[in-house]
Amino acid sequence: MQIRTPYLVFLGDVPDALAAKTGQGIVDWRREAVAGQLRLPGCQADLGVPELTVEQAAAGGAKTLVIGAVNPGGVLPKAWQRTIVEALDAGLDVASGLHTRLSQLPEVVRAAKRRGRRLFDVRHTDRQFHTGSGAKRPGKRLLTVGTDCSVGKKYAALAIEREMRRRGIDAEYRATGQTGILIAGSGIAIDGVVSDFAAGAAETLSPDNHPDHWDIVEGQGSLFHPSFAGVTLALLHGTQPDAFVVCHEPTRKTMRNVANPMPKIEDVIAATVALGRLTNQAIRCVGVAINTAALDSSAARRCVERARVQLDLPVCDPMRDGVGEFVDGLRLETD
Repeated sequence: MQIRTPYLVFLGDVPDALAAKTGQGIVDWRREAVAGQLRLPGCQADLGVPELTVEQAAAGGAKTLVIGAVNPGGVLPKAWQRTIVEALDAGLDVASGLHTRLSQLPEVVRAAKRRGRRLFDVRHTDRQFHTGSGAKRPGKRLLTVGTDCSVGKKYAALAIEREMRRRGIDAEYRATGQTGILIAGSGIAIDGVVSDFAAGAAETLSPDNHPDHWDIVEGQGSLFHPSFAGVTLALLHGTQPDAFVVCHEPTRKTMRNVANPMPKIEDVIAATVALGRLTNQAIRCVGVAINTAALDSSAARRCVERARVQLDLPVCDPMRDGVGEFVDGLRLETD
């Protein structure tokens, strides 16, 4: 799957910044690939990149309209299809990470054929996966897990990979969601895999490797989220992580889109170790990544230090503080 850049990131009319996390992730990690953003009236997210129409983007060299929004269930609203068709008619390809397949929308398919343009359903794959075997395989793996959805698992994984590579460590980020795939250029959208084969897909994503190689696997969902615990467990069993980092957003009272209270970090650590031992008896927590984006610098520092004392583990905000302590711990383990 080769998706052409630059991207025009389409946000539709999403209600908040979190609903634009796909677009924001691309801007944060591949800013050079983004020509600008396109928003519909009422959109409450802003990526901080140039505002462009389809015509302006096409004239400026943009190659692909990327759906930069997410929503519960991954539904592509009917009202957005007009913009998608407009982009195709202007000569752009279209890439989407939503569950709704572009290839199943007749009007969109007709426009793509009319202009000889390509449609990329990033969240879907035609590849067949085996069921998980649990067989031990060489190489090392780190998985990011969460107290909730959308707490920074992707960002933590990308930051860890970047820091490890900076130190000369053989590491590779493994994308498991649509945004990560658009950033990395490859991966498996694990929530688009039939449940019986999700653990096997995770095994495929993090295959046999030489003993000093680290796969840094982007986590999904949360073991404590009633909607998405299944995909989290499949990643945990399939990747057989030697190490994991817990990701947490400290200002939330309830989990995203449900009424369930946020779990304690200690409970997430305990559950991850207990369940992860099914495929790796040596699994261990090497740190906690706290997403302090909603806090000012003083409050963020207090939050991180409080968690460090409470948990007796390395704690940081990957975007404010870096992830050096996590990597230090991995190097000690390797040595």
